[in-house]
Amino acid sequence: MWPTWRAAMERALYGEGGFYLRERPSRHFRTSVSASPIFAEAVLTILADVDARLGRPSRIDLVDVGAGEGTLVRHVLDLAPPSLAARLAITAVDLADRPPGLPEAITWAAAPPGSITGLVIANEWLDNVPLDFAEQTADGPRLVLVDPATGEERLGPPPEPADAEWLERWWPLPAVGLRAEIGRSRDEAWAGVVTRIVRGRAIAIDYAHPVDNRPLCGTLTGYRDGSVVPPIPDGTCDITAHVALDACAAAAERARGFSTASTTLTTQREALRALGMTGARPLLALAHTDPRTYLRALARSSQEAELIDPGGLGSFGWLSQDIEL
Repeated sequence: MWPTWRAAMERALYGEGGFYLRERPSRHFRTSVSASPIFAEAVLTILADVDARLGRPSRIDLVDVGAGEGTLVRHVLDLAPPSLAARLAITAVDLADRPPGLPEAITWAAAPPGSITGLVIANEWLDNVPLDFAEQTADGPRLVLVDPATGEERLGPPPEPADAEWLERWWPLPAVGLRAEIGRSRDEAWAGVVTRIVRGRAIAIDYAHPVDNRPLCGTLTGYRDGSVVPPIPDGTCDITAHVALDACAAAAERARGFSTASTTLTTQREALRALGMTGARPLLALAHTDPRTYLRALARSSQEAELIDPGGLGSFGWLSQDIEL
């Protein structure tokens, strides 16, 4: 039997013995979270802004969706000032088992809380939400089926009507042989998170592309041990595809009924630069007057530069949506 890519990805990543249920993500790929703890400083700055806009309530949520090993929330908890930490309710959301040594103050859960007042961060989560692929034929788009053992593909039936409508709106295929990644499952996943927010902000961070510049043949990729490998959905590697964040934004707006004025789509480079990250090297004169301070400042500038590099992590898309703020 040849399943759709969405079904094959679901089993390979999250089924019994699936990649994300047995592997430590940091072993296989580098993310902003693992690159530097100063990424957590940026998240804490955003959290403090949300806290202020909420009037500094007696309890404020921080929800990390796709928490992996819990690294981000560990860092935020360590960095939070006592006045905020005492009111902070942290939930790390992941299908994997709770990591050993995670502080008791952090709740580990398979789904976000039903009611959230505060900040939701989804860093490189949506790119691992399984989705289907379609290829344009002379008779219209057809789903792509896959052999999970080999990665061999064949064309299947047409997409269901809702997916066909999504393609027409968000990823039209103007020529035979072109492929699209049907992001409706990601739209639903993101909207499902945003609808849990009573008041606050939701931020999704991922490699992304806009509707007027979709890749012609898709972005399906496999990762293992820090290297790109063929995306074979047999459970031995990560399977990922870039995210149509503009479609996710629209889905959340429809689900919540708020306006596009509450939505911002930008890059990680621009988002972090707005928070004060420049990657600027310290003045060389400081090396002569205070060598230790110079070395610390140099290390920090290097980490900032990696996070905002337009050819690397800085090119990530940032979708930020405010709800009743």
